[in-house]
Amino acid sequence: MRDIMLFMKRITVTAKDFGKRLASLRKELGLTQTELGEKVGVSCRVIAYYEGETHYPPAHLIEPLAKALKVSTDELLGVKLIKQQRDPQHAALWRRLKKIESLPKRDQKALLHYLDALVQKNVAAG
Repeated sequence: MRDIMLFMKRITVTAKDFGKRLASLRKELGLTQTELGEKVGVSCRVIAYYEGETHYPPAHLIEPLAKALKVSTDELLGVKLIKQQRDPQHAALWRRLKKIESLPKRDQKALLHYLDALVQKNVAAG
């Protein structure tokens, strides 16, 4: 009986915080709802729904969501603590940097060369 009670409590905690945890993990990676939806094969509206309007994790999407968010399914569900905490303040920067990957290789090199020069300049000055 005690095992059943612990299991039910775990399900309640998982369900209660799933949407918040999903949104937090997505933002920490710098992903938009659309980008996460594309990674798991659903629309941004589905992601928005699970982030805000339901407490029940979608069983068929748990594994793809965990993979896309680079966490274990247990971490996504709140069964285990998330090992790697990311800084949400850097989410916008990460999102911009990810867009660089879509540029042609020549433009990527030019942009990275510029960033390296800018960083070196500021390191030398400061």
